[in-house]
Amino acid sequence: MVFKHQHFHETPPEVEAEFPPSATLEGAVSDALASTGGVDASDVTVTASGSEITLGGTVQLETEVARAEEVALSVAGVTDVRNEIRFTGVA
Repeated sequence: MVFKHQHFHETPPEVEAEFPPSATLEGAVSDALASTGGVDASDVTVTASGSEITLGGTVQLETEVARAEEVALSVAGVTDVRNEIRFTGVA
């Protein structure tokens, strides 16, 4: 099978929208939180501003607050984490 380069009336297609870098970083941190042990991230929000991540929402255990920050900092491209997660359960 032969694939031809994409053209529209002999001009290459233009990319109209790409994911902004912050959305890519938010996704990477969210994925890391979802797949790591020690954190129930189902009620955690992730927002990126440049290379800074803000974590919000709630977790049930106090230990999960620190673990979430640790996981976020381990993601490539993250330089700082503002941790605004609150815990609602027992310490």
